Amino acid sequence: MHDEEFDPELAEGEVVLDTEFVESTEDGDELAGSDKFKKLQEKIKTLEKEKTEYLDGWQRARADYANLQKSTDEDKKRLREQFAIRFIEDLLPAIDSFGMAMSNKEVWEKVDANWRTGVEYIYNQLMNALSTHNLELVGEKGDMFDPNLHEAVSEVETGDKRYDHRIDAVLQRGYKLGDTVLRPARVTVLILKG
Repeated sequence: MHDEEFDPELAEGEVVLDTEFVESTEDGDELAGSDKFKKLQEKIKTLEKEKTEYLDGWQRARADYANLQKSTDEDKKRLREQFAIRFIEDLLPAIDSFGMAMSNKEVWEKVDANWRTGVEYIYNQLMNALSTHNLELVGEKGDMFDPNLHEAVSEVETGDKRYDHRIDAVLQRGYKLGDTVLRPARVTVLILKG
């Protein structure tokens, strides 16, 4: 046995050399102490510059990704809103048909009571589902006329100042989804006599 200490990490037959890296010139001569120091300082400056460039690049990439994520989320939201608007606009004629069928009270009362109750139930289900998605009816008799929500089809004179610019009759219901008017209500408006 040798007098050397046993190192279990070394494989059998491996040789360990004590080596030390020495800064040198291009000719292979060892650099003087001050030259070594200057070279190390230059190396540190170079590494710090690279580190700063990499950090700046990473931060820019991270900000770009956050902006892209925000933009994508806004686009998705806009698309969902546009889809909802188009979908509801496609349903408006069917909703109008329900309204017309039920508005003729004389004919509606002659329909079988069970059938009438079923149709009213279906209509109410549809309107409740749409209202959960922020669909609002626009234009009720007696409401103040608002050109942003109502389309005046004709005017009716009134002698009572309290009814001036109020809705006299709703010819076609209007709808809005949130702040977006899908269709203005077509109405007749009361106007104070001259």
